[in-house]
Amino acid sequence: MRRTARLLTGTALAAATAALAAAPAYGGAPRPAARLMRAPVGSLEVYPATAIPGGQVTVNTAACGDKGGATGDAGAVGAGVFTLAPTTHQGEAIGRFQVPPSAQPGTYEIVAKCAEGSRQVTGDLVVALGAAQVQPRGSVKTGVGGALGPDPVQTAAGVAALAVAAAGGTWLLHRRARGDGI
Repeated sequence: MRRTARLLTGTALAAATAALAAAPAYGGAPRPAARLMRAPVGSLEVYPATAIPGGQVTVNTAACGDKGGATGDAGAVGAGVFTLAPTTHQGEAIGRFQVPPSAQPGTYEIVAKCAEGSRQVTGDLVVALGAAQVQPRGSVKTGVGGALGPDPVQTAAGVAALAVAAAGGTWLLHRRARGDGI
């Protein structure tokens, strides 16, 4: 009888520990490491992705190689042509432009053409009417996990696993204190 009780208790504690370790505390699927680090080489990154009229926008790309500059075109939003200069930071070319104060809300395509070769990359810029419409979304891309909020199912599973582990531990301590040979 004692052997069966120990086996069942040990199995329950092992299952609870495994479930607790496997279930993240907050919702959101884990992201591949490549998405957390950088955008693909053949793309144009636009920061911030949503801007207000009159705001500064920075674009960068690694598509032009280690020492390749580029010419940017923000004519769709009315900002005209700007230069992307090569940097020593992982072979990126970086440039800036200002969204015109007269820009209308919408999504605009920003284009960069590499100085060497015929490579061209694009990125999207969303123009919003005011600062009240620019709301942060998603999680901070730090590689440590999501900030999307708790998932009720995973939270309940975690609480249940903790309760089972606490009950099992209490039972074992109680048996040991009584001197039942555990």
